[in-house]
Amino acid sequence: MGVIFSGIQPSGVITLGNYLGALKQFVELQDEHKCYFCIVNQHAITVPQDPKALRENTRKLAALYLAVGLDPKKITLFIQSEVPAHAQLGWIMQCIVHIGELERMTQYKDKSNNQKEGVSGGLLTYPALMAADILLYSTDFVPVGEDQKQHLEITRDIAQRFNYRYGEIFKIPEIKIPKLGARVMSLQDPTKKMSKSDENENAFISMLDEPKVIEKKIKRAQTDSEASVHYDKENKPGISNLMSIYSACSGKSLEELEELYKGKGYGEFKKDLAQVVIQTLQPIQERYKSLINSTELDDILNEGAKKANQVANQMMARVEEAMGLSR
Repeated sequence: MGVIFSGIQPSGVITLGNYLGALKQFVELQDEHKCYFCIVNQHAITVPQDPKALRENTRKLAALYLAVGLDPKKITLFIQSEVPAHAQLGWIMQCIVHIGELERMTQYKDKSNNQKEGVSGGLLTYPALMAADILLYSTDFVPVGEDQKQHLEITRDIAQRFNYRYGEIFKIPEIKIPKLGARVMSLQDPTKKMSKSDENENAFISMLDEPKVIEKKIKRAQTDSEASVHYDKENKPGISNLMSIYSACSGKSLEELEELYKGKGYGEFKKDLAQVVIQTLQPIQERYKSLINSTELDDILNEGAKKANQVANQMMARVEEAMGLSR
């Protein structure tokens, strides 16, 4: 049974893309692996956050983790800031990583270009904190989308550099990219990933969207003039994206969908897709509503922080001993 670590930022509404690209896979992984799922609220503050909104989004995300089917008896669910070892090891990782490596990170380039005010140092160095998140738990696998692959590669480089200097302390994690649903695209621009930070609300489906909102967004989703339901990511990115979503929600293969909608137009396809998405999200939304204001959620997070602290503190003791930071 390998160890899996994964974290999602509580920086806004969780999308259908987040669910199909990550959370859905987490549910399948919890029976086969020892899983640590972390709400990485310290990563969120690399850009300015409203304190009240950050607190609320953190709680919402925790409730959604559980609502999708994660079992607190099988996994460790916790909030990053409640385990101080993350920030402690994050500083040490900053001292191991090279500035040039950080400056080459694609997400740093993209996000710093979009910053209207000064760029925070944390935006540059947060791959060091991400490395700490992963390495604290002797992680074997990290399930990520393609866009996070670069961050995993730098984590592996940092760990190997540390081990070379100080001895074999860290396990070198492997990258685990889900085959299906790893990259759900924008409904309005299928060349871009579906993002909760998109200014156009029609570009993404929120996990908490009402049925009528979902219907409206899918109806308005970009397709093409051909009106033929078949998968061609390069020439028909819009309908191909919608077919991927349909397949991931329903379990039907792309080939089955092509056969099912042969000779039928986009209108009928989109109508059916909306119902498939609504049916997928309905039980999740119901469970979420029962959790969000409950003491059950607090109890689960308290227990998760306790378990994570035990493991993380043991690793920190080993790191500090190896580096000469302990007496």
